[in-house]
Amino acid sequence: MPLVEHLRELRNRLAKAVIAIVVVMIVAAFYSEQLMQFLADPVPKCEDLANSDGGNCAIVSFNTLTSPFTTTIKVSLMAGLIVSSPVWLYQLWAFIAPGLHKHEKKYTYYFVSAAVPLFVGGAYLSYVILPVSIKVLLSLTPGGSANILSLDEVLDFTIRMVLVFGLAFELPLLLIMLNMVGIVSGRRMIGWWRGVVMGVFVFGAVATPTTDPVGMIALSGPIVVLYFVAVAFSLLNDKRRARKESEGPADDEASELDLTPESIEPVEPVAALPEQATKDRVNGYDDVT
Repeated sequence: MPLVEHLRELRNRLAKAVIAIVVVMIVAAFYSEQLMQFLADPVPKCEDLANSDGGNCAIVSFNTLTSPFTTTIKVSLMAGLIVSSPVWLYQLWAFIAPGLHKHEKKYTYYFVSAAVPLFVGGAYLSYVILPVSIKVLLSLTPGGSANILSLDEVLDFTIRMVLVFGLAFELPLLLIMLNMVGIVSGRRMIGWWRGVVMGVFVFGAVATPTTDPVGMIALSGPIVVLYFVAVAFSLLNDKRRARKESEGPADDEASELDLTPESIEPVEPVAALPEQATKDRVNGYDDVT
């Protein structure tokens, strides 16, 4: 299609994606209280400030006049993006897919089918360990002090944990994709294992918003396991690729061409035709060149 048609299609697909997000966002606004309660559940709540002595629990509150409104908008927008993700992801795929080859589409299907469960698994794990992490942080409160937490900060903390865990679980999948395109071999990954394990635990300590070892181990342990799963897959894929190359190209694949330059034979002179005999020619050609 011409450029104008591509831009028109992009506009239409963006409009459909935005409409889907806005519709879900409006519906989520009616259930914002339940959504905020769900996201704030990992915090052990106190009935009053007297029970919060020493940090065994906390009071969740709104600290500013506009906090209820901004928090409701933030939660509704987050719900709109997540719930409507099948719609806007399809619009994105429908715009990109016509420009991909068949094998590129196949790799994309594999990547999406593995990336979604990994992200969901990481997000679920983060929500499971959130109560433990929050209790560890609250336990550092000295005696005679109470914890009054802003609901907006609690939601930001929860969302950061979910995103960090979800995206971190995608790292082994990235290594598998690099191996499938031939950039990194499984044998090279094995040589990296000591540095990778150390780097993953350092990443777990820095990336998690909490400072407790529970969050670091909960994030780093599964990533290390997934890394070795990626190594095993890459080794098997390397063997499959080597076996396929030894068998030669498939019926629908082109053989490699030998493009080595070769010397040419001397040019044979071309005899002039009788009607061209009167013209000034050299070895049958019109000029010296």
